[in-house]
Amino acid sequence: MLKKIGKGLLKGLGIILLLLVVAFVVLYLVYNEPLPEGKQGPEAEALAQKMLTAVNAEAWDQTNYIEWTFLGMHEYIWDKKRHLVEVRWNDNRVLLNPNTMKGKIYEDGKEQPDDQETLETAYSYFINDAFWMNGFVQIRNGNPELRTVDLEDGSQGLLVTYPTGGVTPGDSYLWLLDETGLPKAWKMWVGILPIGGLKVTWENWETFSTGAKVAKNHNAGIADVELTGVRAYQTYQEGGYEEDIFAPILGL
Repeated sequence: MLKKIGKGLLKGLGIILLLLVVAFVVLYLVYNEPLPEGKQGPEAEALAQKMLTAVNAEAWDQTNYIEWTFLGMHEYIWDKKRHLVEVRWNDNRVLLNPNTMKGKIYEDGKEQPDDQETLETAYSYFINDAFWMNGFVQIRNGNPELRTVDLEDGSQGLLVTYPTGGVTPGDSYLWLLDETGLPKAWKMWVGILPIGGLKVTWENWETFSTGAKVAKNHNAGIADVELTGVRAYQTYQEGGYEEDIFAPILGL
């Protein structure tokens, strides 16, 4: 009897695995797109500037502090002026200087010994989640390749390829813009996804008191990426903090 149950279980698991493989193949055939070629030059630079103007990149540059929570799992306070970040997840709290990869690690409120793996985990979370928060103002970071792409509706998209830098160099993003240059969505060709050209929306835009704009919702059709608790301010006192939370890592 047990042998029959075991054979039946294995057969059932085999069927499930087969169905998953078939589902992936179907998704791949339906959604996978080759990376468009596009065209570099002054037109691409002009389209990039149009997008930067629409999102008020100047206001982003002048905003000192940003807070947000990514997918309800990772919490951030980013001191943009000094480029220092607090990353919280589970019982972990890391104060990090991304430029030097040095920082302080806390668990359940108690400082922990230096651990490079934990610092690198915090850095990886930050780089990824900050890109979902304001990737539109990072299109000139690290000298990416900018190209215009002619779209089926007659408009142009901005293809941004990052040959180096970040956590996954070589990734490409095709920004789809409205008539003002404000991002509506992007399509991704990234190393962590097996399907190229996955389209994700940029919506629910909010303008902060600093003038900076942020899209708090991203819909990928099969999943939603939500940013919550998003706020911007110029001093830590304005943010409701009595002291500089980054004081322990100044000079690191």
